[in-house]
Amino acid sequence: MNLGSLGFIAEMLPEELYGQLEKVIAGRQVTEERMMLSASVIRKGKRIAHYRVLNDAVINKGALARMMELKVSVNDGHLTTLRADGLIMATPTGSTAYSLSAGGPIIHPVIHCFVITPICPHTLSNRPIALPDNVVVTVRLMSLSEDVSLTLDGQIGFSLEPDDIVEIKKSRFKIKLIKHPGKSYYEILRTKLKWGN
Repeated sequence: MNLGSLGFIAEMLPEELYGQLEKVIAGRQVTEERMMLSASVIRKGKRIAHYRVLNDAVINKGALARMMELKVSVNDGHLTTLRADGLIMATPTGSTAYSLSAGGPIIHPVIHCFVITPICPHTLSNRPIALPDNVVVTVRLMSLSEDVSLTLDGQIGFSLEPDDIVEIKKSRFKIKLIKHPGKSYYEILRTKLKWGN
């Protein structure tokens, strides 16, 4: 239920709750499966933290306005070394959240991919990239930046140290969302983004 200002996955309005809740209790709801990401932190060869996220895993910095250097690899092949304020790794569900505000693309929720979006990259040619959901992305913190964190779904923060590796891949778990039976994804997109107004 959408109690906030945008809320792409919260399709129902408060006034629709009771009618839709009755349908859910009766088992007449429409559902949609969404992919999740598995995010791990590897320090000195040891996996020290592991999380599942629905929207995004973000490598970001604290209050100091210093860029960080990140080495990004896909399936052990070097993709880029990035100097930026951070990096967002988002699912299709999360593509309409932080990634979108950082210039990332909108990904339809049932497409099997995830997107990597740089935050304020030093080189303007560093652009968001969508990757198939069967790859493993590793991001190594190369700089000696202090106060760098891995933030998961905007809720959990984990402090990173130089040379830590963040490993991102598709989780074996999925989440099942109850869909509004009378609204299509495109109608929600048009309404939330005020397209055509």
